Amino acid sequence: MLSVIVCEDNEEQRNRITNFIEDSIMIENLDMEIALSAEDPAEIIEYLKNNEVSGLYFLDVDLQSDMNGIKLAEAIREYDPRGFIVFVTTHAEMSYLTFIYKVEAMDYIIKDNYETIKERIHQCILNANKKYSSKATELQKNFTIKVEDKIISIEYNKILFFETSNVIHKVVLHAIDRQIEFYSKMKEIEEKLDSRFYRCHRSFLVNKDNIKEIDKNNRVIHMINGQECLVATRLLKGLFK
Repeated sequence: MLSVIVCEDNEEQRNRITNFIEDSIMIENLDMEIALSAEDPAEIIEYLKNNEVSGLYFLDVDLQSDMNGIKLAEAIREYDPRGFIVFVTTHAEMSYLTFIYKVEAMDYIIKDNYETIKERIHQCILNANKKYSSKATELQKNFTIKVEDKIISIEYNKILFFETSNVIHKVVLHAIDRQIEFYSKMKEIEEKLDSRFYRCHRSFLVNKDNIKEIDKNNRVIHMINGQECLVATRLLKGLFK
């Protein structure tokens, strides 16, 4: 999921921008959420330290803090190198700093007319969603599924394992930050995935990259977040291989 983060020191403007974002997500029915809307850049950095984020960031430049929006963007790049950064500001004259600090901004929106701002924010959200959902490189591969009226894309590296559901013809996808139940068959899923995934049990398909340890005696796989899945005796050798 693409997380949206806002940093704006003016409460009225922050609320307005946040509302624009929420409206766009709802209208387009996108698999996004506002993870944080704050005035203090330190709060943004603290959040990134404690959460693995693929983000779209809307930042003011002048944050009335010892860290301005350009510096904040530079810090964001350390935690989320492929994140999408958009500046929403009155300071048109500072746009050149985005090149000096190499923050690769997606857009630089000037606060002049709120209808214009709303439309530009909407376009940024659509562009970020399109790029996030694409399978441009092997490292950025996404698993895409349809759940009711939504198309959901999840990065391979965030998937822990797939498990057959108690509901017939359904599978549960366990990711680092969410669980999704959808109609499918394990065999169909297995055929779509790459070599990092291994069918370790008739009911489990595991991402080897996210295994913490394997208990051979009890035939249990412990994932990096503490969740567990089973491994069949006859498939243990293939997993270690």
